[in-house]
Amino acid sequence: MNRFDFRRLRRWEWALAAFALSTPFLLPALAPVSSSLVRPAMAETVGKPDASRIVSIGGAVTEIIYALGEENRLVGRDSTSTYPEAAAKLPNVGYMRQLAPEGIIAVNPAAIVAIEGSGPPEALAVLKQANIPFTTIGETYDKAGILAKIRAVGAFLGVPDKAEALVKSVEQDLDDALADSAARPESERKRVLFILSTQDGKIMASGTGTAASGIIELAGAVNAAGKFPGYKPLTDEAIVEAKPDVILMMDRGGAHGMSADQLFALPALSLTPAAKSKALVRMDGLHLLGFGPRTASAIRELNTAIYGKKTNASQ
Repeated sequence: MNRFDFRRLRRWEWALAAFALSTPFLLPALAPVSSSLVRPAMAETVGKPDASRIVSIGGAVTEIIYALGEENRLVGRDSTSTYPEAAAKLPNVGYMRQLAPEGIIAVNPAAIVAIEGSGPPEALAVLKQANIPFTTIGETYDKAGILAKIRAVGAFLGVPDKAEALVKSVEQDLDDALADSAARPESERKRVLFILSTQDGKIMASGTGTAASGIIELAGAVNAAGKFPGYKPLTDEAIVEAKPDVILMMDRGGAHGMSADQLFALPALSLTPAAKSKALVRMDGLHLLGFGPRTASAIRELNTAIYGKKTNASQ
């Protein structure tokens, strides 16, 4: 395999890579646009899995395992698996896109179950050589994808009945949360710009085919960024033309984020409708972008934050 030449990365690409590594719960939110966005989530297994001792890779996958009541099988998890709190007590085998094979092998797993996009390929090759079965769970950023993930994880664990019970509960919760969004007239839908970072005053925003775009649409709003795929830095002119009514960001806590005053003092954002009302929404990254069992809750929270009222399901 040819070694990637990191010198070819543009400045913003370095910034995005560094930000992702410092914000592990982002993923799979930063996954590249692929066919996984239009096909059901499915489990693809390399090797015959033994689900007695599992390493779970991906926040949503780990949440599903806990929601199924099968957490006693877990012997390790990745750094994006921050919920529930009990997961933090498990050995951390690293960031899902920068897995360290030795860390995984050290916990002696019988199998690995991972969200699509985990890697890198070199690490997966080492795990294959170690004869550790590796099951990949497909990813989509919609209701169908969440339910498919639950079924895929349930099938991997050998508990399809539990999975179907969870699917029924999660589906009902999602339907209730989506009711208000679906009923909202197009003319009343606000334009939301998801900002990943503001390094050096440059706005890195979310386009189509991303978890951020998916959750904005499920909450009954419009992705103001436009039609470009994935994440990219926007020019000041593009931000002004986007006319966002609301700015959406992850709540990283501490001193990691700009205040609303600092954010809306940026030249481009200062000219947007969002700046006039200082409409800034911050939410926990995994809750907002995880697309797991708690997504209905995220939809309600975001809908309330954008429109200033509770959804029908939570009234």
